Amino acid sequence: QVQLVESGGGLVQAGGSLRLSCAASGRTSSRYTMGWFRQAPGKEREFVAAISWSGLSTSYADSVKGRFTIARDNAKNTVYLQMNSLKPEDTAVYYCARRKQLGYGLPSLTDEYDYWGQGTQVTVSS
Repeated sequence: QVQLVESGGGLVQAGGSLRLSCAASGRTSSRYTMGWFRQAPGKEREFVAAISWSGLSTSYADSVKGRFTIARDNAKNTVYLQMNSLKPEDTAVYYCARRKQLGYGLPSLTDEYDYWGQGTQVTVSS
């Protein structure tokens, strides 16, 4: 089993920044793509960003491109999401997830991920 625990969420004013962390424990392996997703009230869970196991390849949703940065530290089994220039529409519960399959690829579909954290709330006030 793999456990993922997110932290770093909170309340911030529009234009501000937050840094989310996702710590993995259990039967972890660094050779998996990791992703961040978010879910706002009444909406489906949506893709935010993904990072390859090496950290050399990343992918972002158009809505966050240029504002958010995903990174990982495999020695610490931790994935990060740096969020800058936050907007009220970024308000959501943010989840990290581990891709089902080993190898290359930066999928954006939730079905491609099997282990999920419990989520951390991000609220951006206007």
